[in-house]
Amino acid sequence: MTSVVMIGATGAVGGHCARAVSGRGQLTSLGRRVATGIDAAQHVVDLADPPSYAAHLAGQSVAICCLGVGEPSKVTRDEFRRIDHDIPLGFATAARAAGVGHFLLLSSVGANAASPSFFLRTKGQLEDGLRALAFDRLSLFHPSMILTPENRYGLSQALTLAIWPRLTPLLRGPLRRFRGIAVDRLGQAIAATALGTGRGEEVLEWPQIVARADQFGVTSTT
Repeated sequence: MTSVVMIGATGAVGGHCARAVSGRGQLTSLGRRVATGIDAAQHVVDLADPPSYAAHLAGQSVAICCLGVGEPSKVTRDEFRRIDHDIPLGFATAARAAGVGHFLLLSSVGANAASPSFFLRTKGQLEDGLRALAFDRLSLFHPSMILTPENRYGLSQALTLAIWPRLTPLLRGPLRRFRGIAVDRLGQAIAATALGTGRGEEVLEWPQIVARADQFGVTSTT
């Protein structure tokens, strides 16, 4: 079985990914609290201190990062960068030092280190940092709107969840990459990629995410 270590299993996407991986692979979850509903070796650690959890990275072949701020507008820029850049890059650096060959990141459509958007620029800078680590395989997931069954963040998300599915059929051609993706399907796509084979860098946007989720072979709940 493929040995997978991940951070972010307590989040919406990470939870679906962890459940999908744990059903078909050997999963180790690291975080500040225990995730529910997954079959995994779980360790409560300080994610900002990679040496404190380095022992749990030994022998792993795949590392997944689904960690991220749910509502970036609710935190300072410094806190956002710490959670969405510094901690993931520290995790990736420690994983590479431990011999992990494949790293998967839940990022965002439009991520670019030269973007005028602080959010997208931070994501892009993280991706550049991961490239510098020279993993044998690097899988970067670039979803647009992530559609959840429930409203987690108030009025703005409620409006988005109501409107975005209706916009999806209108987003064609180059705009397909902005289509919404159900949270469980995204988790399944990440899991399918983690448990599959390949080499080099791949950037997965909406068409590739849907195709990879189809490989996992289950039906969306959203």
